[in-house]
Amino acid sequence: MPEVFVAAGSNVQPEINLRKALDALERIYAPLTISPAYRNKAVGFEGEDFINLVLGFITTDSLIDVRRNLQSVEALCGRVPDAPKWAPRSMDLDILLYDDVVSDEPGYLLPRPDLVKRPYMLKPMADIAPDRMHPTRRRTMRELWAAFDQGGHEMKEVRV
Repeated sequence: MPEVFVAAGSNVQPEINLRKALDALERIYAPLTISPAYRNKAVGFEGEDFINLVLGFITTDSLIDVRRNLQSVEALCGRVPDAPKWAPRSMDLDILLYDDVVSDEPGYLLPRPDLVKRPYMLKPMADIAPDRMHPTRRRTMRELWAAFDQGGHEMKEVRV
């Protein structure tokens, strides 16, 4: 069964929306593995701080079904379809890895390129799956995080 890792982030009532999303996802994909949550500045626009985390689960759902379920959870949290990319988010759920699938299909870019570019994705991923091999980089999440420029983007661990 595929192992899936998803980045979750919000900067609109983030504690409330992340809790709502995690509760909904727990009902669909229990049990979840959930990383610590990190507060960080918005990237790409001026706005409230984000709180980000990564969650993992095992499922029999197809990639298309997982994406559809994530979009329904985003909507439950108040996300408007086709919201601008660089804008406040009530909920943003991005598939980082779907097993070892490598895809460049629109909407299904895997592994998600931001995983190795954004500390708020890579650090929580390394927290919950340090020995997980990146499908194209052929390095573990621990190795990728250790090699990352960690000083460029401040993150503070918080509770949600």
